[in-house]
Amino acid sequence: MGSTEKTKVLILVKTYPLPSRAYQELVCTAGIMEAGEWIRLYPIDYRYRSADQQFDKYQWIEVELESRGAGNDSRKESRRPVLESIEKIGQPLSTKRKWEARRQIIDKLPHYTKNQLAARYDEDRTSLGIVRPVKVLDLEIRPADKDWKPEWQNLFKQMTLFGEPQKQLRKIPFSFHYVFECEDSDSPHTAMCEDWELGTLFLNESARLGSDNAAAESVKKKFFGELCRNDKDTRFFMGTYFPYNTWLVLGVFWPPKEKQQTLF
Repeated sequence: MGSTEKTKVLILVKTYPLPSRAYQELVCTAGIMEAGEWIRLYPIDYRYRSADQQFDKYQWIEVELESRGAGNDSRKESRRPVLESIEKIGQPLSTKRKWEARRQIIDKLPHYTKNQLAARYDEDRTSLGIVRPVKVLDLEIRPADKDWKPEWQNLFKQMTLFGEPQKQLRKIPFSFHYVFECEDSDSPHTAMCEDWELGTLFLNESARLGSDNAAAESVKKKFFGELCRNDKDTRFFMGTYFPYNTWLVLGVFWPPKEKQQTLF
């Protein structure tokens, strides 16, 4: 390991875990540093961290970073964290007073249309950013494979065979895709949502209702019906899927809209 530097990061993105041969599983984690620059922390085996290292969204952490990302991930925001150095700082930012603490930070960050953000990638390989849609049209529910692909199933069996602790990781049998418009859209955009909270809600609702289909509808009711209501100032934290330039919704920011004062 080369030289490292300690950095404070406000966590804004945690996606549903994916299996990993090297780390058992990985969670896409991203946020902003104190100067307001985006950073992607990779790899993080979040559920295999100790309790005092399992941070929440909208929580500041301090972490040592290596000079570049892991493996061949050349995206400019990607940095490899020293996992044992992760320290939580205080409590997650509150949603009180109409999300004031969160908005004081998020509102100051650059916001883009989907087209503008994609253009930034072409210009300088920007791969993280905030998109503010003018209208969210739908959250499409699409069937997906019910089981992990064979290589991941074999990985789980190998870990069990060699006595490695293995936390249950269920494959979600659907994918969820936001359909939305921006102010410069010629046609609606579609982007898959991989928010950790979406996956957790699906699992909880499936257990409660005893039905995956009903759980999927509960997810849509929450992530479309509530998070994208007309009285919400909805934004998407978006990022590219490596190694492809495919934009995903990694998280949703949904404070109440601020009322416009009218002068008579």
